[in-house]
Amino acid sequence: MQSEFLFWSVALFSAIFVGLGKGGLPVVASLAVPSLSLVMSPIAAAGLLLPVYVVSDIFALFAYRRDYEPKVLKIGIIGMTVGVLIGWATAHLVIEWVVTILIGLMGAIFSVHQILKKRDQTEQNKLISHKKGYFWSTVAGFTSFISHNGGPPWQIFVLPIGLSKSVFVGTSVIAFSYVNAIKLIPYYFLGQLSLDNLKIALYLMVPASIAVYVGFRLVKLIPEQVFFKIVISALFLISFKLIWDGFKSSGLFI
Repeated sequence: MQSEFLFWSVALFSAIFVGLGKGGLPVVASLAVPSLSLVMSPIAAAGLLLPVYVVSDIFALFAYRRDYEPKVLKIGIIGMTVGVLIGWATAHLVIEWVVTILIGLMGAIFSVHQILKKRDQTEQNKLISHKKGYFWSTVAGFTSFISHNGGPPWQIFVLPIGLSKSVFVGTSVIAFSYVNAIKLIPYYFLGQLSLDNLKIALYLMVPASIAVYVGFRLVKLIPEQVFFKIVISALFLISFKLIWDGFKSSGLFI
């Protein structure tokens, strides 16, 4: 009974993290899988939460349906599709802790660079590099498939463009809504979407959906400059945690 209570408590908070993140709050969505991994394997946690992500995406899409940058979105959708296909094709070959460390290192280096650099809104839509965009979007699709950690490479692509707060969030919401939807097929064939998991996910969709609205309202209250400072700082913290988790999982250190 105690273990069941612990599971549902952690699962509830994980679902709320998903919803708040989909509502636009930085960092919190990345806490979902690691939190649920406290009571089950990370792979099982990723599979269980995927339907919750997808349903939360529906509410997030409605909230941010008018706020997006089509040029960035086009690049992102193409690259993420390729990334998911690569992830599916190499699912049994990938060493997850190596990928986790690499994601963390990329995110940490980029976030430090952004912290030291002044953000220039006048450069909006002038820094969209198709080559970099396709590369980082592919990496984002791949890492999102492996562990729902597509945020750091995606932000490496999008943050330098200088989008406004609402457009940045909206574009990211649409891109990851798409990638979560297309992940359902390979996740099913890889056996990560069981009937039992779907039943549990059905209960978690309710608090997650409510949390999307809460996150959306909170984002509206955060000033633009403060929002991006939070995003970059959160990216650094998440990246550092990914590096730590990767080395911890590797068994290289006791």
